[in-house]
Amino acid sequence: MRGKTNKSQGTLPPSRGGVILALLLVLGLLALLVALYTLFTLHWSYSEGERAGILQKFSRKGWVFKTYEGELAMSIVPGVTPTIWDFSVRDRRVGESLSAALGKRVVLHYTEHLGVPTTWFAETPYFVDSVRIVE
Repeated sequence: MRGKTNKSQGTLPPSRGGVILALLLVLGLLALLVALYTLFTLHWSYSEGERAGILQKFSRKGWVFKTYEGELAMSIVPGVTPTIWDFSVRDRRVGESLSAALGKRVVLHYTEHLGVPTTWFAETPYFVDSVRIVE
């Protein structure tokens, strides 16, 4: 009955190929929007600043994209339990500098990226982009 009009409705029934093509176009558009949103959140920073403390832990992790993940122990008053700040590093050069500074007092410059939809790119929203060792 393909190609003939449906007498009860007066229109041609939709072909199965057209429905599948429309679904694929919608799925493709959704995938493109998610990819564009992810790129936007990775390249636009919400805030930036510096934090100082002792570099306590640093490692390279990740299932899909390997990033460096670290902990900075920030203490204002000696003898008080330090506040731990978790951060991520995507640049290999900065990661190597931080590996060499493990256990030392450092000042880290970071940018904060809110809304990244997955932890594939980093475990935290704080991306460190430079390190300065304080003697």
